[in-house]
Amino acid sequence: MPLYEYQCKSCNNTFELRQKFSDAPASECPACGGPVEKLISQSGFSLKGGGWYGDGYGSSSKAAPACPSGGSCAGCPSAS
Repeated sequence: MPLYEYQCKSCNNTFELRQKFSDAPASECPACGGPVEKLISQSGFSLKGGGWYGDGYGSSSKAAPACPSGGSCAGCPSAS
């Protein structure tokens, strides 16, 4: 579910709400009960781990890893 950020027009309290897309937007501040407005904020996005780019995508300098079973598997690229 997305995380939305709101700010109270009365007390300037900034808070976040996790809501479904189908939920109605928040209308009152949980601190003072005043009217709120939805803020436009950046979303956090982070790629972690090696991934396809770190594993040599588009690079032909690395050899394919050796098969641990010696190439005896039917679907193993080392078998052919």
